[in-house]
Amino acid sequence: MSTTAATREAFTAEPLRCHVMNARTRAAAADLLGAFLADDAHYRASAAHYGDGGRPALERALDLFLAHPEIGFVWLASAADGTLAGACVVCHAISTSRGARVAKLDDVTIRDGWQGRGVGTAMLDALAAHLRERGAGRIDTACHRDNAGAWRFYERLGFRPLDEERLALLL
Repeated sequence: MSTTAATREAFTAEPLRCHVMNARTRAAAADLLGAFLADDAHYRASAAHYGDGGRPALERALDLFLAHPEIGFVWLASAADGTLAGACVVCHAISTSRGARVAKLDDVTIRDGWQGRGVGTAMLDALAAHLRERGAGRIDTACHRDNAGAWRFYERLGFRPLDEERLALLL
């Protein structure tokens, strides 16, 4: 997924457009999220406990997001030419502690060669504004304990540790 320096330079000179995945952007989102799920060492360390079904499961999930936007969506960051620089998955939930709708954030990924250029920050800032406008009161996420870079990233954005850990039960 590497890009040339010229492409990266051109990308950084133009603004990002952050938006919900649609049928037109689905294939590119599948490629970016598929690469993350296949290659990220932190995700792979827990993939069996998640019941990872590989690319076919991702394809089904993306179809479900398109068919049921009330459940959640895939949030994308793209350049003016349509190149996807980042993606993440958002599902809606209801928090008894907030008495409101909250968002569950997963699978945050930035395309190789685009990290460290502000794409992740811009993508999640735009996501927070999008969710706030729609009445969400919090964004929850999980981060692998050994992923120090991701922890720093989330903390810079204002996320705080909850001193608890996500658990999974396959059904």
